[in-house]
Amino acid sequence: MISINMPIARDLHRKRVRIVRKPLLEAKDIEFQRALESGADTTAIVASKQSLRDAPSASAIEAATTADELKAAWDTDLLGESPYDNYRPDSNPIPNS
Repeated sequence: MISINMPIARDLHRKRVRIVRKPLLEAKDIEFQRALESGADTTAIVASKQSLRDAPSASAIEAATTADELKAAWDTDLLGESPYDNYRPDSNPIPNS
């Protein structure tokens, strides 16, 4: 029987979150700068950036006890499409970066 080492799986999941959130945070940084330059309200941008920063420490990740629960912990509203939806076993699930 094959078992999944959940502490390692959670760490890999967090790494995926960090990889995906990096360009999202960079885009929010640009959006924030533009808002500052134009005098627009930055409250929503700041909240969105904080949500992205908090994503790897989501309680659902730590609470996951199965691979399916961990997959379900991917926040598609915040991070976009789940990397698990199109997973191919022959692909590298964690890109080098």
